[in-house]
Amino acid sequence: MLDISAIYTDLYQLTMAQVYFKTKPKSTAVFDYYFRNNPFNGGYTIFAGLENILDIIENLRFTDTDIDYLKSHGFEADFLEYLRNFRFYGSICSAAEGDIVFPNRPVLQVEGCIMEVQIVETVLLNILNFQTLIATKANRIRHSAGDKVLLDMGLRRAHATGGYYASRAAAIGGFDSTSNVKAAEDFNIPSSGTMAHSFIQSYVDELEAFRDFAEFRPNNCVFLVDTYNTLKSGMPNAITVAKEMESRGRRLFGVRLDSGDLAYLAKRTRKMLDDNGLEYVKIVASNQLDEYVIKSLNEQNAPIDIFGVGTNLVTGKPDAALDGVYKLSEYNGEPRLKLSENIIKVSLPSKKQVYRMIDQNGMFYGADVIGLVSEAVPAGRQEKITQMFHPFDANKNLNLQNFEHEPLLSEVMTNGKRTIEKRTVAEIAEYAKARLALLPEEYKRFQNPHIYKIGLSAKLKNERDRLIAEHTF
Repeated sequence: MLDISAIYTDLYQLTMAQVYFKTKPKSTAVFDYYFRNNPFNGGYTIFAGLENILDIIENLRFTDTDIDYLKSHGFEADFLEYLRNFRFYGSICSAAEGDIVFPNRPVLQVEGCIMEVQIVETVLLNILNFQTLIATKANRIRHSAGDKVLLDMGLRRAHATGGYYASRAAAIGGFDSTSNVKAAEDFNIPSSGTMAHSFIQSYVDELEAFRDFAEFRPNNCVFLVDTYNTLKSGMPNAITVAKEMESRGRRLFGVRLDSGDLAYLAKRTRKMLDDNGLEYVKIVASNQLDEYVIKSLNEQNAPIDIFGVGTNLVTGKPDAALDGVYKLSEYNGEPRLKLSENIIKVSLPSKKQVYRMIDQNGMFYGADVIGLVSEAVPAGRQEKITQMFHPFDANKNLNLQNFEHEPLLSEVMTNGKRTIEKRTVAEIAEYAKARLALLPEEYKRFQNPHIYKIGLSAKLKNERDRLIAEHTF
């Protein structure tokens, strides 16, 4: 994993922390992580990055070099000594990584010493916002691709080292492999790759380029066939070498189309291959693909077996960022909220639990209710919340008595140590797939998806409304 020290933060986190250190070092706080809108105008979001953030926070330290740098910025000696011995001793409750999450409800809660929970904010937002965005984009692409193979090949177009975590998130969202060797090694993701046009250009003869590549890469060999002319040069040469490979007991794995009318070229390519007894050779397509282009190609019955997706995946195009925020909800055991003239931006106070409504068929009904943690009965059994209220419209409510209530936030870190078993990327991806299978199709469509309902329990609504009234001038 990439090496991240505690100085991977915004300066104001440290300036605030120094004031806390001087004035109220034993104060405690609870912060909520959530986002305000599903990305890509979609109907759902896939939560990703939790495993990374637990590893990072558990091992977060200021190095001697970090301390020297901060000393030059005027931080006081006693505070720097605190940072030198900094550890996170707080707790985190969270949704499971890979779960389907929705706007304006807590996805993760951090509790602990106010200095500690403030210092971890930036890295937490940085990792969770980005990976959640990319996992969601990847799953939209998976939704279009059906059961066809998806290859992440976006590292060269990614935002610097963001490409490392993009490959991980893409796998959680449903991609099968990555061209990113570092991410493949660290996260145990299958690695894949073909060749560049420059390889073929380095030869006088395209046929000789294919022959050399096949000789030294006989397994999983894929020829890029559009360097000069796909149908008149690339494909005839690929077929020639494929037949030569057959004579040696080898098989060409695939040919790759990287430009032009992909639907037309794929159909012509498939016919040329089949006419030469090469039905087993796969067709790979790339070049500015996204969920909409892949959907169109499939609707045109383009015989493409593998889609290589780069720029539009790893940059989260067109959104580029998830609007995740980190808001104080409790201070020294007392509820807090942030007011705004826009009621959508009014935060929710206190420690909370989120419950998903499960219908009689075991499917997600389409509603999550947010309640106070104190609404759970002492024995640990959850007393059903019978009604939920719209967060912003007082005239809308929903009866919840006929649904099973599934609690979504669970303890993942206590006293600075993770309390859950580590899960592989493959395990998280399978979990995401299983959870998505419970989400009705109307929430997955690209155009005008159903809006998933998020509501408040009566007790939480009353708590919020009381605080709004207290702080309204």
